[in-house]
Amino acid sequence: METFLMYFLFVVGVVLIVKGGDWFVDGAVWVAEVTRMPKFLIGATIVSLATTLPEIIVSTIAAVDGHKILTSQVGDYITASQDKVGMAIGNGIGSVVCNTAMILAISIIFMPIVIERKDFAPKSLLLIAALGALFVLSLNGSFTIVGAVVLILIFALYIFENIRSAKSNADNSEQERPEVNKKSVVTNILRIVFGAAGIVIGSQLLVNSGSDIAASWGVSEAIIGVTIVAIGTSLPELVTAITAVIKKQSSMSVGNVIGANVIDTTLIISVCSFVYGGNLPVSAQNIYLDFPVALIVSIIAIVPTIVKKKFSRWQGVVMLLIYIAYLVIVTAALPSYLALFGI
Repeated sequence: METFLMYFLFVVGVVLIVKGGDWFVDGAVWVAEVTRMPKFLIGATIVSLATTLPEIIVSTIAAVDGHKILTSQVGDYITASQDKVGMAIGNGIGSVVCNTAMILAISIIFMPIVIERKDFAPKSLLLIAALGALFVLSLNGSFTIVGAVVLILIFALYIFENIRSAKSNADNSEQERPEVNKKSVVTNILRIVFGAAGIVIGSQLLVNSGSDIAASWGVSEAIIGVTIVAIGTSLPELVTAITAVIKKQSSMSVGNVIGANVIDTTLIISVCSFVYGGNLPVSAQNIYLDFPVALIVSIIAIVPTIVKKKFSRWQGVVMLLIYIAYLVIVTAALPSYLALFGI
């Protein structure tokens, strides 16, 4: 009965996150369209912030739990605390890998996307810079407050670039402003409020049940974090991407993935570092597998696209194959893989 309840609560958490994310995105996009924001900017900021809210909350809750365990000094508190942090980091960076190597890859396999270099290049290169900084600043096995500040600065540059882009692009003329009346205002406020509530409650269920599943499987919470939790919290991005592809809104789809990845890399890891109290422990799995894979698939997605001004199907195929290999290593061959590095 306890086993059934554990998986049931995990599924309930995912459903609440997905539905809450759906409502929150609808409300957020309505606000953006009423204010006549450009489509790429909507995807890169409003939709990205909305769809990454599950990752932010899940990782923050896990980091807070890790800090509480560390300060309690009860039992094997160091290992238990590091497991919670492993889930926090794993969810953040695992979502970047999932967003890029699965969601974006599938999108461009079905619909190769043409991009505007002047919009795409600055934002996507900031993503590579953030992932590179995260990798380099974690090589000593911990991520400090200094590293968190560096990531926050990159996020600030990203927001500044979006504002600059919004001012220089006259994309607004293509958009129809939705009707604004009392009913629409109340409806969308309720969507945002109940959507956020669903995400928060679902995230708490996901963290707690995810920890129980990890214990029952006999694996670390870091592995659960980069696999089922990361995929679960990335479902809003997947739904948004599929919807965007169906509606042929490719610019919003790309903007959402790039924006979500920048937020996952900069905000989630830095916030986790702050709430943990600095010196966030980084595992060997993060250093030798998760961070490099996230950086590699991002480079594959970004550099050729900047050069050719479009995504090509081969990029999607290569990234998807890397993601499959990554999942196989994480779930079935992690000890053997880490042994290659003497760990």
